[in-house]
Amino acid sequence: MNIEELRIFCLSLPHATEDVKWGKDLCFCVADKMFCVTGLDGEFEISVKTTPSVFEQLIERKGVSPAPYVARYHWISINPDLATSDDELKNLIKDSYELVRSKIPKSRFN
Repeated sequence: MNIEELRIFCLSLPHATEDVKWGKDLCFCVADKMFCVTGLDGEFEISVKTTPSVFEQLIERKGVSPAPYVARYHWISINPDLATSDDELKNLIKDSYELVRSKIPKSRFN
């Protein structure tokens, strides 16, 4: 997966938007809450939110690490070339989207 494929996939999810934050991070959000982040410079890595059990399993893999600043909320940083297939990465992104969206009141989507 490359950055353009990531954009296409993330923006295909209902109510997803994109924004550049901190001058260098491309953030995908649902109702202004981030579910996926990648840097616009440097090595291509993708950060997503996971459940505590998935977090513990995945950080054992080469190419996956706790995401800086947000690991305490079970965010991981993934190097897609080392750690996952495109299908698994899409599932992790979709799971992150669902975790974030589930915390947002339904009234925000009317």
